[in-house]
Amino acid sequence: MKREIIITDDGSTTIRIPEWDENYHSTHGAIQEAKHVFIKNGLDLFQNQGSISILEIGFGTGLNAFITFLETLNKDKVNYVGVEAFPISAEEIAQMNYVSELQAIQYKEVFSTMHSCNWEQNQFISNNFHLTKRQQFFQDIEDKNQFDLIYFDAFGFPLQPELWSEVIFKKMYDALFPKGTLVTYACRSTIKNAMLSVGFSIEKLPGAPGKREMLRATKNV
Repeated sequence: MKREIIITDDGSTTIRIPEWDENYHSTHGAIQEAKHVFIKNGLDLFQNQGSISILEIGFGTGLNAFITFLETLNKDKVNYVGVEAFPISAEEIAQMNYVSELQAIQYKEVFSTMHSCNWEQNQFISNNFHLTKRQQFFQDIEDKNQFDLIYFDAFGFPLQPELWSEVIFKKMYDALFPKGTLVTYACRSTIKNAMLSVGFSIEKLPGAPGKREMLRATKNV
């Protein structure tokens, strides 16, 4: 399936799949969206607690992992697990401009290592950041009480509604520690109801630029 690199409105790159009319990030700004949804409304809830365990649903271009690394420098110990069924190519990785756009040239090798390191192995990225990439379908996730926070960054509901189902959100609920949090860019009644049905409590929050609302879900026990 053809994929192409595009520049979003904040100057950062993303991948577009023309056949699906789908993008890996918001065209209003890939970095802007990641910081708003996953950092401001997710990671910031756990900053300075000493350590945090994160599960990312849709590792994709590595943007969320790289921003999380930058945001937690010299702050918290991070155990980061990124799940991706279809990893992007080395050629696509080379065209991502996140290092320069985030003014993080000194961490260029970190971004490179995040992509070049072996799958299915815990990788030492820095003194306080460990990364495990799992090439896995989301339906096959079976973690239990392992994570403080989930970045739910799957393709949109119209394209893959099965990824936004009760079955998947039950897996997410089970994967979280008690009082753990899931954040996602989406805010659709069907998604909200699926989350509620498996036991999450839900907050609607202002969305990233170009999107009115997003969802944050909390495991109640």
